[in-house]
Amino acid sequence: MPKLAAVLSLVALLLTSSVEAAQNCPIPDQNTFEQVGKTRLKVLFWSVYDAELWTDSGNYQQYNQRLLRLNYLRNIAAADLVESTSDEWQRLGIELSAEHQQWLDELRKMWPDVRKGDCLMLVEDSQGHAQFFNASGQLGTIESALFTDHFLAIWLAENSRFDNERNQLIGVNR
Repeated sequence: MPKLAAVLSLVALLLTSSVEAAQNCPIPDQNTFEQVGKTRLKVLFWSVYDAELWTDSGNYQQYNQRLLRLNYLRNIAAADLVESTSDEWQRLGIELSAEHQQWLDELRKMWPDVRKGDCLMLVEDSQGHAQFFNASGQLGTIESALFTDHFLAIWLAENSRFDNERNQLIGVNR
């Protein structure tokens, strides 16, 4: 019975951490967005982050603006987040042009290291530009709709690395 109590305590702690992370990264103008889907990324037996996709319509197929919120479940250095972005673009077949390198440099300057319980959020504005936020507020903007599409492709493209998680984000597995 003590094992069961320990497991239940751990589950409660994990659930509390996820809720706190989501509360620490509030969605700007909550009335503008509706949740499409959510998922937890696990690699082998490590939980990496909880991801949520929101759109202004609540629908993945028809929207004007998107929002992706990542609530981290482990510590990750900003440099590793940027490197993963580059790696995933290459894996998706996106050619890393000089413009892509410039965007990666902007992310290196913009993103902080994340700790368990931290969040990063991309909010697509009405021009398609990517505004990044964390719990402290806005981190910066990359003024390119192409960047926004390529960045979100990491999670939303049909050939994204984690098929089941993609389907959960876009609301296929509701």
